[in-house]
Amino acid sequence: MLLPSALRVPETVAGVIPLATQPLSDFAYWLRGDALQIVLLVTGSMLLARFVRWSAEQFSARAERAEAAPGRSRVRSEESKHRRAIAQVITWAIVVLIYTVTTVAVLQNLGVSLGAIVPAATVAGVAVGFGAQRILQDLLAGFFVLAERQYGFGDLVKISVVGVGTPVLGTVEAVSLRITSLRTPTGEVVITPNGQIVQVTNLSRDWARAVIDVPVPIVFDVNLVSKLLREAGAKAYEDPALHELLLDAPSVMGVESIEMDQFTVRVVARTLPGRQFEVSRALRVQITRALRAEGINVQAEVAGTTGGDE
Repeated sequence: MLLPSALRVPETVAGVIPLATQPLSDFAYWLRGDALQIVLLVTGSMLLARFVRWSAEQFSARAERAEAAPGRSRVRSEESKHRRAIAQVITWAIVVLIYTVTTVAVLQNLGVSLGAIVPAATVAGVAVGFGAQRILQDLLAGFFVLAERQYGFGDLVKISVVGVGTPVLGTVEAVSLRITSLRTPTGEVVITPNGQIVQVTNLSRDWARAVIDVPVPIVFDVNLVSKLLREAGAKAYEDPALHELLLDAPSVMGVESIEMDQFTVRVVARTLPGRQFEVSRALRVQITRALRAEGINVQAEVAGTTGGDE
């Protein structure tokens, strides 16, 4: 039965409408399906990575509060430093794993066949591997830094870097498998790839030593100067603020050098790790006051500070 001409759908219209609406329908279906999954995956991975970092910060803050509790040592223990460094590395590894899994899932939702890109990725991986040797070197060096406990968060270290003549002195703020971040005494942050570090001097391991060389005019008696220095060291050791930082009373080692117009007497003090500079400054004040009280005007200078294992 034929329909009236007024009710017939034109052939052009009947043929065009499905072709025009089909792409829009497919795109809307994709938005409701795969696109929504991609958005959820990306959003979820970002939130999960942020939660991992937040958990690590909470763990570190709890450890800091435990270390600062009354009755605890005024310096961080080696175990706490190592735990902090391990927490930083684990956090970094988990975040990388989260983003890697998310990337693979997003590619699958986009319809990219992982099996088809494996051969190309293998060839690209070999090519990139030659250029990424330094990154691999950094990762291996970072692994041994953590495994051997060379230094950790909060340590005062001096790092020698390939191509840099002057070592960098600073406090370790972050340690990962790839980089070490130091805060210098002037407030600068120095980020060094672990593979470029050739030597590390840890000034915060077990105990440290403050070494002060006192130049004295040659006209004064050596025995008198040594006696005054011993008295200044004993007074410093009796000071409640310094007593907590000193492991024993400062010692007068004797005459270190003799010049035309002066001789140098060395004073040595063992301190808590990382506190040698603070002790050195306080000792210089005590030594200067003691000598000036006897009419000996000198300027005490720190010759060096070291740390070591007892």
